[in-house]
Amino acid sequence: MSESVKRSIWVYHLNTGGCNACDIEVLDALTPWFDAERFGVKLVPSPRQADVLLLTGPVTIEALPKVVNAIEAMPRPRYIVALGSCGVGGGIWHDTYSTIGGVRELLKILEARGVKVDGVYYVPGCPVRPESILYAIALFKGLVEKKVKSEVAYSD
Repeated sequence: MSESVKRSIWVYHLNTGGCNACDIEVLDALTPWFDAERFGVKLVPSPRQADVLLLTGPVTIEALPKVVNAIEAMPRPRYIVALGSCGVGGGIWHDTYSTIGGVRELLKILEARGVKVDGVYYVPGCPVRPESILYAIALFKGLVEKKVKSEVAYSD
């Protein structure tokens, strides 16, 4: 839980080159059926107003400068929620010439530029389900406990 974000969560949604399946699920999570707004989630038109960046899709080389600019424009504390297989690890495009992969590679680039990210949440799935997005929101707000321990093994 982010202690610094106790109020409503203002979210900026950024597709970094995905197929739009996760984008559709984000919109579905905001419909009255799933009603993410009951947790105080509000989509904002600019990263300058956002607490959380919802990142969908693998980060393409074309989108990389715009993604970095958007994250730099966010006020601190800033959080990233990587949605879907592509946002988390690059999906099936993780090792192609036109992408850098998922949020893990993006964090390395941000660290090299001196841009601090206060927290990253990972929501797997292809596409990610609206229930998973709601669970991530509840986890972020401290309403639920983690279901699994966070041990991730990477092969470099």
